[in-house]
Amino acid sequence: MASTEQDIKRIELADNELWQDGPPYEVFRELRAKCPVHWSERIEQYPTEAGFWSVTMADDVHAVSRDWQTYSSATGGVTVFAEIFPLELVQGMFIGMDPPRHDKVKALFQRGFTPKRIADHEERIRAIVRDVLDRLGDRETCDLVGDVAQPVVSRVIHSFMGTPPEDDALWARICNASMAPDDPDMAPEGIEGVLEKDLPELFARVRKMIADRTEKPTDDLTSVLVHAEVEGEKLNELEIVMGFFLLILAGNDSTKATYCSGMRALMEDPAQMRELVENPSLIPGAVEESLRMFPAFAVMWYVSSNRDESRYEDPDRFDVHRNPEHQAFGAGGRHFCLGTALARLELQIMIEETLARYPEIQLDGAPVAAEALFVNQLKSLPVRLGATSSAA
Repeated sequence: MASTEQDIKRIELADNELWQDGPPYEVFRELRAKCPVHWSERIEQYPTEAGFWSVTMADDVHAVSRDWQTYSSATGGVTVFAEIFPLELVQGMFIGMDPPRHDKVKALFQRGFTPKRIADHEERIRAIVRDVLDRLGDRETCDLVGDVAQPVVSRVIHSFMGTPPEDDALWARICNASMAPDDPDMAPEGIEGVLEKDLPELFARVRKMIADRTEKPTDDLTSVLVHAEVEGEKLNELEIVMGFFLLILAGNDSTKATYCSGMRALMEDPAQMRELVENPSLIPGAVEESLRMFPAFAVMWYVSSNRDESRYEDPDRFDVHRNPEHQAFGAGGRHFCLGTALARLELQIMIEETLARYPEIQLDGAPVAAEALFVNQLKSLPVRLGATSSAA
């Protein structure tokens, strides 16, 4: 029996039960139809937190994204989890600032993601992907999240930040726990571990990097942040630490999430996967469709706006020929993602190299979604690799 408008209004979007298998797409479909602007009274896991408003239509997400005067990122922050990320920490990241400070600080970070810098990393990224695939050796099965996606994305973002490969797993652990503190696999010590162990370790390590780069500048992005100035003033320690954290969070989680969900969609539709194997020129379009259907973060409910029936025909169907516009990187405005070019390049290379190496790859068990609100990713994707391509 279909839900009434009153039933929809009473839905609490933060209830754990709705997110057990990932975003509740059916609920969002009903919200778009019957209650596109919705109020949730509570957050089940964090009863001391305030409720929150939701917008679920693409046009509304677009409007909110571009109106920073009305919808401030600094006044209330950009996360409802003040218990994990207090406002003063969030305001240390440019995503938690408003203009004019936001624009000036973000411009500094943008220096690390210029088209030339991204292009210069293409062969390095491809080498990272091939190295990770090489490590699979003659294995018949693997977990595409932990064995492929995580080590690739960690090394890519940390090659920008200037941290050594031996620390990649540590930073990945901190990022995973921070983004999914309620998931027992991603955050075994829960929110207490994030607050008492992970965040203090983050600050300690980045403080040491700040000291090292202050004494001996390098060409990595961390050094750029240490020595940059905004109107004659250097970034303070909190802005550098939280800026570093923001970039590694996005770099570790976003591409990993979209790659794994996109590969899952392809494996569930062998005909489309075969098309990409036989015609790799279709892969850029498949990347865009993966971004539309599986945006890494559910904030601003991109998981709803990217399936808005007013924008897309048959929006829940994965179609490598669609080549859509979407809001996976935001919906314009000041906070549009600065890493879009890197993410697209990384996704394209990861899918190219995976399908070239394993053209017969297939699911080998049930994928498992992370137990996390506002984060849209798999934590396990078991696959059977199949025969290795002779061209690999």
